[in-house]
Amino acid sequence: MKINLYKNTAWVFALLLIVFACSETNKKQHSTSKELISKKVSELYNTRSVEELHALTYEEAFGLFTEEELETLASAHWTFNVNVPVVVSVIRSKKQERLPFWLKESGFVKTEMTMHNEMTDYEVWQKNFDKGQVGLGINGLENYSYHYFVSVAPQNESEELTISDIYPETDFIGTMDDGAFVYGDWDELVLFEVPEALKGQQMLTTVRGRGTESQLVNAFRTTKFPSSEKADQIMLTWSADPTTTMDIQWRTASSIDSGKVSYRKKGAEETLTVKAEKYEMEDLRLANDRHVNRFTAQLEKLEAGTTYEYKISTQNNWPATQTFTTQSNDDNFSFIWYGDTHFSPIWGKLANQAFQKHPEAAFHAIAGDLVSDGLHRDQWDELFEYSKDLISQRPFMNVLGNHDNRMGLGAEMYRQLFSYPANGPKDLPTEHTYAFNYKNALFLMIDATSKDELQTQWIEQQLSESKATWKFAMFHFPPYNWEEPYPNIQKEWIPLFDKYHVDMVFSGHIHYYMRSNPMKDGKVVADAKDGTTYMISIGIPSDLRGIGDEPYAEVRYEQGPFYQVLDIDGNSLTYTSKDSSENVVDELRLVK
Repeated sequence: MKINLYKNTAWVFALLLIVFACSETNKKQHSTSKELISKKVSELYNTRSVEELHALTYEEAFGLFTEEELETLASAHWTFNVNVPVVVSVIRSKKQERLPFWLKESGFVKTEMTMHNEMTDYEVWQKNFDKGQVGLGINGLENYSYHYFVSVAPQNESEELTISDIYPETDFIGTMDDGAFVYGDWDELVLFEVPEALKGQQMLTTVRGRGTESQLVNAFRTTKFPSSEKADQIMLTWSADPTTTMDIQWRTASSIDSGKVSYRKKGAEETLTVKAEKYEMEDLRLANDRHVNRFTAQLEKLEAGTTYEYKISTQNNWPATQTFTTQSNDDNFSFIWYGDTHFSPIWGKLANQAFQKHPEAAFHAIAGDLVSDGLHRDQWDELFEYSKDLISQRPFMNVLGNHDNRMGLGAEMYRQLFSYPANGPKDLPTEHTYAFNYKNALFLMIDATSKDELQTQWIEQQLSESKATWKFAMFHFPPYNWEEPYPNIQKEWIPLFDKYHVDMVFSGHIHYYMRSNPMKDGKVVADAKDGTTYMISIGIPSDLRGIGDEPYAEVRYEQGPFYQVLDIDGNSLTYTSKDSSENVVDELRLVK
């Protein structure tokens, strides 16, 4: 379906008044633009069945909008002000099959210029704009992963260009050149063969996932495990001292407006009650369970080394699967960690198996990529359902992976779901990176999907101030691996791991198993007392891909899944990795 956006002179004049409006009007327009898709989704829920939503075609989706609404989609997706007349280049992937509907109609002309990165080739469309506001449209009604980006240059080369009032806001304007990155969520993906005519121009970077903002085609999902008035997804975490506190979280349908936790020492009569904090959670395109309420209750002043039982206000009895034990005052404990899990029922089976075989483990942790799309709540619903008996009895302490902090759109859902210590770097979102101590061990839980440099000082502070016997770091991207090593992590963090002797680093991402020899300054050393052991694991089945050379590796396996158990007894540590058949595939013993 094709439209003419500019039917008559009066309409064009009205459009120009909108496009070149003042900043306050622009802010209002931004709000309208952002709300428009949400409004249409709500209308669809009232008029279409779930099956019809799944079957929605591009033509049907396009036909939902009035001409005025189409103009909002054509001009209020990406806006900015310029102080002089400019040439705007919209640079879009050739792999995107459908041209954004507004591009030709609003006067952009395709040029012969092209460029590329390692994932896609780009073509360049250009248009002249007078000084004032520039308004650009959506990437499409379908979701394409490589959103267009923008280059801007003054029409008169002698004039100095200033770009301001950018929406969405950005703190970075790049420069068009070979080696420049265009996606803020993937700064290693850089441009090659940038045309000379564009080099040196100001470049507005974006994030890959922005296409989801306007997605209506193949956009709707359903959850296998919708909420109800009964509490579910009951989960333990820590946000403070494991000796005297415990956080309990759960979900209900949006009709349940309040919640509380009752708890007592196991078998005792005396019961205490804590009111929970409620927050509303929305997944706009989750057709059968868009709104839910989540609750967090923080239990304090608990006794060390004590087992408690608890129940949620929607529960009548004391469930046998809802107990926890606070940290005791000795130096003996164990914990279990996994590589990527991707909300798989296979991982769920493995995790329950690990829990049954090792009930002594104080907590369980995943090194990122808990799900495959961190903004799809149906995937979190599956993850929690498959592990419900485990996470209601042992704290679930995790770090973000790139699939959890999805496509540059952030990790808001992750933050809503987990209650973790708020002691991370000040320039990062709260609870993305955090630290906690359990007995004689320090755990640095680091968000490797955020800027490495923003966390270096915090890591050093945590390590320099720690008196822990054992020091561990967990983050998603492994600094040493055969496929995609991370030189910036090697530069920023590994010197600190060397300086303060971090014992082990746990990672995932590459979907195989590897344990390195002890390493220091990027080289293998003879004794673990002088170096750090780097580990990669995978919590789901993985394919045979032909692992490349890794001269630092001690043990490697191509196919998962695995889980890892660490038993600490004062100054000694026993590390064991097991497969899904409970075979020991790797083990290591360290003594301080």
